[in-house]
Amino acid sequence: MPQHPATPQGPDAPARTPGPAHAPAAPASPTAGAAGRAPNRTPAPTGGQELGTFLRAHRELLKPADVGLTATSRRRTPGLRREEVASLSGVGLAWYTWLEQGRVAASRQVLEAVARTLRLDPPALRHALRLAGFHEPAGPPTGAGARAALGAAVRPVLDSWPASPAVLLDRYFDLLAWNSAWSAVWGAPEAVSEERRNLMWLMVADRRLRKAVHDWEPLAMNVFQHFRAQAGPAVADPRTTELYRRLDQDVPELRHWWGCRSVAELTARTVTVELPGAGPVRLSLSSFRPVDDPSALVLLLTPVTAEDAARVRARAAGAVLPAGGGAPAGVRPGRSGPG
Repeated sequence: MPQHPATPQGPDAPARTPGPAHAPAAPASPTAGAAGRAPNRTPAPTGGQELGTFLRAHRELLKPADVGLTATSRRRTPGLRREEVASLSGVGLAWYTWLEQGRVAASRQVLEAVARTLRLDPPALRHALRLAGFHEPAGPPTGAGARAALGAAVRPVLDSWPASPAVLLDRYFDLLAWNSAWSAVWGAPEAVSEERRNLMWLMVADRRLRKAVHDWEPLAMNVFQHFRAQAGPAVADPRTTELYRRLDQDVPELRHWWGCRSVAELTARTVTVELPGAGPVRLSLSSFRPVDDPSALVLLLTPVTAEDAARVRARAAGAVLPAGGGAPAGVRPGRSGPG
C-alpha cells in the first residue's frame, strides 16, 4: 500500500540548471529581492499548511536525475533540495521555503511553474490549485435540513435503478440516500451508526465488505484519494477531522493511509462483488453530481450482464445483509432498505 504519492508525472519543464546553494536568489517578488532582503509576503490562504506539506511530499519523491541534475555522494536530503526546486521554478529560495511552510500565497502562474518542476500529474495539480484557493468556493457546510431535502429529491432517481446499486454522498462521502439494490449488495447503511455511515469508513472498516469485494484494496484507496482531493482546503473542517479520527481509531492497521498525500479522481471501473449464495456479480462503476449540490456525488454500479442484473434483483428481493459485519463498535441492528 503506498504511503506517499505515486511518483508524479506531468509535462516536462524546460531543462534549467540551478545555481549553487550560496548564489543570490533571482530578483523580483515572489523571487527574492536584493541581497540580504527578504521577499515580499502575501498572507497564505486557508489550506496553506496543507499545500506546503503536499509540495514537500512530492519534492522528496523526486531524484536529481528526474529533473536533469547530477546527484552527489554528499547529498543528505531525500529527493530534491528546496533551492533546486526554487531555481528550476524561477522563484527565490526564501519565498519557496515560506511556500512550503504555508506562510505565503502563490499566483496560479507561479504555482503551475512549481508543479511542472515537481512533475505533478493533472489530479495532483488540480489538488494543489484548490489548496491555494484557485477553485470555486465550496460554501458553508450543508445543514441537516438541506441534506435531507437533497436526499429526498434524489431518492426517486436512485430507486429507478432496481438492479443497479446507487447511493448519494455529500461532500464528506456521508451516505444521504440509497436504493434497495445498494443495500442488497453493500449492506444496509441503517445498520451503521450515523457518525460512521460514510463510504470511506464502510470501505475499510466493514470486514464483510472487504472480503466480498474482489481487488478491494485498489478500490478502497481510490475512494480515499478522491476524498482527499475533494476535501482540499476543508481538511480542517470538523467533519473531516472527525472522519480521520474515527478511521484512525477503528482501523489502526491502515494508519499509514491517512498520512498519505496522494490524490486521484474516482475513475470508472468494473467492480466484482461476491454475493453469499449467489456467486460473483460484476458491476460497472460510474458517478455524476446533482445540479442542486455540485459538491455531492451519486455513485452508480450498473450490472455488466443480464445474469449479473438478475442476481442483484434476486438478492434485493430477499434478506438484506447488514453493513458493518464484523466491524468495530458503532454498528447496530437496523431495518433494511432506504425507507
